Amino acid sequence: MLPLIILTHRFLLFLSNSISSEHGFMIPKTVLVTGGAGYIGSHTVLHLLLAGFKTVVIDNLHNSSQTSILRVKKLAGEFGNNLSFHKADLSDRDVLEQIFVSTKFDAVIHFAGLKAVGESVRRPLLYYNNNLSGAITLLEVMAAHGCKKLVFSSSATVYGWPKEAPCKEEFHLSAVNPYGRTKLIIEEICRDVCSSEQEWKIILLRYFNPVGAHPSGYIGEDPQGVPNNLMPFVQQVAVGKRPALTVFGNDYNTTDGTAVRDYIHVADLADGHVAALLKLDESNTGCEVYNLGSGKGTSVLEMVRAFEQASGKKIPLVIAGRRPGDAEIVYASTEKAERELKWKAKYGIDEMCRDQWNWASKNPYGYGSQEDSTD
Repeated sequence: MLPLIILTHRFLLFLSNSISSEHGFMIPKTVLVTGGAGYIGSHTVLHLLLAGFKTVVIDNLHNSSQTSILRVKKLAGEFGNNLSFHKADLSDRDVLEQIFVSTKFDAVIHFAGLKAVGESVRRPLLYYNNNLSGAITLLEVMAAHGCKKLVFSSSATVYGWPKEAPCKEEFHLSAVNPYGRTKLIIEEICRDVCSSEQEWKIILLRYFNPVGAHPSGYIGEDPQGVPNNLMPFVQQVAVGKRPALTVFGNDYNTTDGTAVRDYIHVADLADGHVAALLKLDESNTGCEVYNLGSGKGTSVLEMVRAFEQASGKKIPLVIAGRRPGDAEIVYASTEKAERELKWKAKYGIDEMCRDQWNWASKNPYGYGSQEDSTD
């Protein structure tokens, strides 16, 4: 049984995130989460449930596992009853229409989409077709059913390779690969939709580099195929799936010669989405954009050393040349999010690596590491 103080805290969150019915009862707000079985999506769904939201997930499981949803339900305890799941693709308008007919949504969080930068360069038409058509179909169905509040999962890739740091929301935007361009185009679509009707309220969240896992080690990042980011590679070396980590460039003008990026704990990122949903309730919200990062730069070698400390594992390195187009230093300005969303990242790289290793050591092969009940 949960301690009374925790139950009381959750009940207060439940009340703050509920709406009154015509009979005076309090009912929880209902949120649709597209791509909610993925890495960031699953952690956000858990935080939504614990904050008192009813949550409906739609995911085609292309690069995710339904096991994450089963585990989120367990982690949420009594709030897990407010979670439901649909295996479906946003391109299937009929299914999406049926979901909106069966449930009245107060808001939508849109994660769903292809996200591998390298693949987007090799198969740009796949990315433009999937990511753009999915977002457009979602917006059309939302409009048809009177749901006009959206939080969109954007990316720091819309900044391209900025000439200075930290990155501010008003910087010039210039995505340098098809994946980033799909995010940038969807941002522009959202701005145009908001300009066309004042009823629309949309928040664009530009993520930097998500790291870590739930402290239980029960849910985390499980990339299919070749990972896209640094930490899954580090994790795979630590559990013996790869012999060494390739570091691209050690001659940058940084403290140790390796590139600097902004890493953010996935739990902080999930909290940012809850804060964004609350912001959508403010009457003056139109289409707003916020960076979600730690606001600090960390080098590749600093991150590797922190992971070695957390795991007790030595990470063998192979030094390679710089990759064409890689920026030297990229990190976020988070002042706007701190000021307007009342949100700030709480965890540092030690906590990120601790939780990442806890997940990896318990799930060396991701969600395929152990069987989960499907009841």
